[in-house]
Amino acid sequence: MSLTVRPATLADASSICALLNAVDVVEIGRADTELHNVETDLAHPDVDLAHDSWLVHEAGDLVAYGILWSDSGAGDIGVDHYVLPGRSQAAVLVLERIEERAARKAAEARAEQAVLHLHLNVRPSLDTALLDARGWRTVRRYQVMTRPLSPADRVPEPPAGVTLRNCVAEADHRIAHALVEETFAEHFDHHPRSYDQWVADLGDHRDRSLMWVASVEGEGDAAVLLTRDDKESVGWIGNIGVRRPARGRGLAGFLLRHAFGTYAARGRDTIGLAVDTRNATGALGLYEAHGMTPHYAIDTWELVVSVSTASARVS
Repeated sequence: MSLTVRPATLADASSICALLNAVDVVEIGRADTELHNVETDLAHPDVDLAHDSWLVHEAGDLVAYGILWSDSGAGDIGVDHYVLPGRSQAAVLVLERIEERAARKAAEARAEQAVLHLHLNVRPSLDTALLDARGWRTVRRYQVMTRPLSPADRVPEPPAGVTLRNCVAEADHRIAHALVEETFAEHFDHHPRSYDQWVADLGDHRDRSLMWVASVEGEGDAAVLLTRDDKESVGWIGNIGVRRPARGRGLAGFLLRHAFGTYAARGRDTIGLAVDTRNATGALGLYEAHGMTPHYAIDTWELVVSVSTASARVS
């Protein structure tokens, strides 16, 4: 059956969300994608939908979707790729276009190569043999962890000398951004973002009252906790970051328990997060010690494309 390929538009958000949820059901057993997240991706200021997105239809049905963006403006490219099982031809159509566009974006940035990163469930709907054949390789694994919540999970008292405030005020939201940039600077695949870029990544729907900055007496702002309550299935912890001088004092554990208590009070029965299994700060052990257990895992696939080689191939 013939396939058609075209760019996505904002009007496609609902059908894209339905496709992503169909993939979720295959990979993790339940729908886990919210429409507003798709809308945020499609409306992102760093994405040119006409050139950075692709929809593949088969007999009028959406079977594959891809989108990319430049993480740094210097050849580092983030990629999303979703395809229904058994649609290898559709999957390759999207991969070909992703790789060609990434090389062109890197060339525009005067980079010698494009480095693409794609996050996939360890048991994805996409046939990974297609990735292997095109030179993609796994370079990192993230563990999605969850923990049940109950009324017994209460918001803890801060440690002595520590105060916590939410980020409703614009000044505090900017401090949260600065803390995320500092505390995650050495993490794998972290790319510096301006405040405006960070806000665009978060999306307009994010509740700033569910983001906090921790201050230590005599030392100032030392840690940040970002969470979100816009997922149907779980409350979600996006970031826990502690400045290097303040590490080893239990601040991360306090912030984690604060999230537990906050979301239990909001009526949530489960909370989740994703952690790099090779995180050098010991985050995985911290979460395990607080009762979080594996739900599913995500691999980061990488492809390095030479700009000159890619240009020759598509010229």
